[in-house]
Amino acid sequence: MPMGAKQWLAGGSRMQAALLQQRARAPVSRQQQRRLPVRMCGIIGVYKGEGNANVEIYEGLLMLQHRGQDSAGMVTTNHEKFWEHKGNGLVKDVFNNQALLDKLEGPVGIGHVRYPTAGSASAQEAQPFFVNSPLGIYMIHNGNLTNTDQLRQLLNSSTSFFNRHLRTDSDSEVLLNILADEIHRAHQRCLFEAECDPNKKKLDFVFEACETSMQLLRGAYSCISLIKGVGLVAFRDPHGIRPLVLGRRQGRLGDEWCVASEDCAFGPIGFERVRDVRAGEMVIITPEGKLVSRQCAESAATTPCIFEYIYLARPDSVLNDIPVYNFQLGLGTRLAERIKEKGWDIDLVCPVPDGSRPAAIQISSELGLPYREGLVKNRYVGRTFIMPDQKLREVSVRRKLNAMPAVFAGKKVLLIDDSIVRGTTMSQIVEMVRRAGAKKVYLASASPPVRYPNVYGVDLPTRNEFVAHELTEEEICKVLGADGLLYQTVDDLIGVGKELNPDIAEYDDSPFTGKYVTGDINEAYLRNLEESGRGSRRKGMGKKQRPPAAIYLGSNKFATAA
Repeated sequence: MPMGAKQWLAGGSRMQAALLQQRARAPVSRQQQRRLPVRMCGIIGVYKGEGNANVEIYEGLLMLQHRGQDSAGMVTTNHEKFWEHKGNGLVKDVFNNQALLDKLEGPVGIGHVRYPTAGSASAQEAQPFFVNSPLGIYMIHNGNLTNTDQLRQLLNSSTSFFNRHLRTDSDSEVLLNILADEIHRAHQRCLFEAECDPNKKKLDFVFEACETSMQLLRGAYSCISLIKGVGLVAFRDPHGIRPLVLGRRQGRLGDEWCVASEDCAFGPIGFERVRDVRAGEMVIITPEGKLVSRQCAESAATTPCIFEYIYLARPDSVLNDIPVYNFQLGLGTRLAERIKEKGWDIDLVCPVPDGSRPAAIQISSELGLPYREGLVKNRYVGRTFIMPDQKLREVSVRRKLNAMPAVFAGKKVLLIDDSIVRGTTMSQIVEMVRRAGAKKVYLASASPPVRYPNVYGVDLPTRNEFVAHELTEEEICKVLGADGLLYQTVDDLIGVGKELNPDIAEYDDSPFTGKYVTGDINEAYLRNLEESGRGSRRKGMGKKQRPPAAIYLGSNKFATAA
């Protein structure tokens, strides 16, 4: 092998990393600034020994619908051919007849739901994504890459095998092509080795590609792929920021497998939770049903997104060996102690449905006060948090909830919410409760004030949109129109997690602290978020725009934006 080719193949990832470092130092163009898509998604993959997997995937997607309501997609395979369908809309609308599902043949498949943010909402960006070389790979992704532009430049350069053309602005398509490029590189290395048979080394190629890809990728990514000749493949970033859970059931021909964002998807289709996919791990289910796994990142340490437990995940899920319901009860216990210190005169405790119910029930019990459901929810209106436009959110709040005078008239009310993000919803709820006759309206949030963007796959892209941005608790209370306001502390929030799983030493709590576990988020990145896409069109509820808050740099150091 010529020396140049040998260095390119054997040291390809090191060369790519050097290229990324060089380009990371270059200014980011306005065109690049617009390519910062952030998405919350739900993903699922199913392996069966016989029959079609389409129904299990469909049912699983219905259980993950809370993670995204904009589009849905599914691809299945018989290990030789792929069948695909995707489009915009709810799962039941995208897969709206039995004949369509019947066309999705094969015992193995993957499915995806998403909601749109800074990226396009077109059906073209609905997942799964596909590349035909090497092997033929479909991929679905939950999370967000934070070095997408540098990776995109890499794929468009001569350092890539094929100078790959990307059809969308999606970071998921970038991730897929990075993995494909590294698989091809591993395949080429095999061809230069005398006794290496590439047809027998496909699993090794994929594991090697995962290892080198993880050296390049930054951010959050939980992914599931179908790779022809390899099988059902799942992997999770070295920080384990977004969840990914493995399930198993007994089939007639042996073990059958499921991988999903949350194990709430397992129950309706008969799977039982086995464990979480570990941070930095890749799991492969071969066409024969054998599970093979490898740790692909040596320095991996699970630092999950704590916002999953507060708002995103269903209460019947268990993530990183922590029951979400128990976590939310723990938040209620901690918050109740601090409410007692306030000395508020309260007649009843009322949750803002649905996510705050466990915390509200626990607070009611700890305080010895009646628990009442005074806000009636319209089940046929989507979650306002997921809606892609601020005006749509504001209109939807009025459709979504109705306050009952029978509960609130003449009462001093404590409202419990799981989080207060933009404040739009909460200020309208306070007004509703007052119109229903409440004497006093106090607020308690089960989470701390949200002051920083979540850049790892949750739709919190700008600082100025947060009601808590640069405001004190007293000032926020006035903005929301409440008689009193109390937030959970960060220490209590993290304390609940450590009580339930002492093995997790650290969480990604960046929305509350500005500490980003990947270590690559700086002021320039956050400003790009604010100046591009939807972020540039959003308006906060608090004071008019001021200089941005401090950014955590690590080692207890903060920097203030110029």
